[in-house]
Amino acid sequence: MISGFLCLKSGLMRSFSELDRVIGRVPAAVVTALSSVDVGRGSEALYQDQLPALLNELAHRARVQSIAASSAIEGVVVPNAARAGQIISGEVRQLRTRSERELAGYRDMQDYLFGEDWRPLNVGLLLHLHRLLFGHTAGSGGRLKTTDNLVVDRSPDGSTTVRFRPVPATLTEFYLTELISRFRTAIGEGQHHPVLLIGLFALDLLVIHPFEDGNGRVARALTAALLADVGYTVSRYVSLERAIADSADAYYQALLDSTRGWHEDKGDPWPWLGYFIRILAGAYGRFGERAAASRSDGSKQDRVRDYVLHHAPSSFRMADVRTALPGISDPTIRLVLDRLRRDGHVRAEGRGRAATWRRTPS
Repeated sequence: MISGFLCLKSGLMRSFSELDRVIGRVPAAVVTALSSVDVGRGSEALYQDQLPALLNELAHRARVQSIAASSAIEGVVVPNAARAGQIISGEVRQLRTRSERELAGYRDMQDYLFGEDWRPLNVGLLLHLHRLLFGHTAGSGGRLKTTDNLVVDRSPDGSTTVRFRPVPATLTEFYLTELISRFRTAIGEGQHHPVLLIGLFALDLLVIHPFEDGNGRVARALTAALLADVGYTVSRYVSLERAIADSADAYYQALLDSTRGWHEDKGDPWPWLGYFIRILAGAYGRFGERAAASRSDGSKQDRVRDYVLHHAPSSFRMADVRTALPGISDPTIRLVLDRLRRDGHVRAEGRGRAATWRRTPS
């Protein structure tokens, strides 16, 4: 009986036990996306030297977006955007609802990963992150699951469909230890691209599903930290969590496709890895665009005008312009929009910052 149990445990940690078989042949589309990621990584040091003010502003926005978006993916939403911002900035001391407490917990977890020396990666770190996530919610954080759990889809009629079955509770700690050990060894050996290894680690961590709640949030925050640890720091300036939230259907579908057959050694990691690397490549693309816009020779008003007339969606808000052109003040954006409205190029629906702007047909 004992030998069978050990065989079961050692036989299911698939992804990192045979890396050459699992990710040895990289699909062409993934190779292309990885090339874009590596080009983007190479430009980060240049931007850090030349555009420190821009990067500080981008880092602040990405922090807020990441905390709000990763929480929202799991249904943790604070409807009042202003209050959510105050919670993220630490201005609110009295947290009223569970969503507010969990939003504050995600803030604490992310700030720990990006503000402290969290290394080494081990089971204790995962427990600490989970404890931070639920640190404002009494008694629910920092413990591995004690009962088996299922990941399900809930239909509007209340019915559920099992998405996948995570690792049993009794084997969770073993699997976590095994996964972390194999991942650290693979990173140290340097025989496979680190971004592929980090994506694969996130996939296996989500299949293990070590906690009763908070698995996705811990995995996403830790993924960003692991990327930064090997030199891919774009998540500090462009929110990966926001990009995932904006493509939530594709995110869940990629996970579903890659977890199917995992327990039987028939899983295909490439749907998930392809999605993960596209998200990262897209973040580097946006990072480069924002840096280039900041370095352009045109005046700030010219940059706003060019963006509104040639690059903005047909329907947009001031916040969209602000995000696309960091470093340009709201009064400058309003000034340009008012001139474009008077000239008949755009029209406004509503007032103030909440107004929706639309380009008029030429």
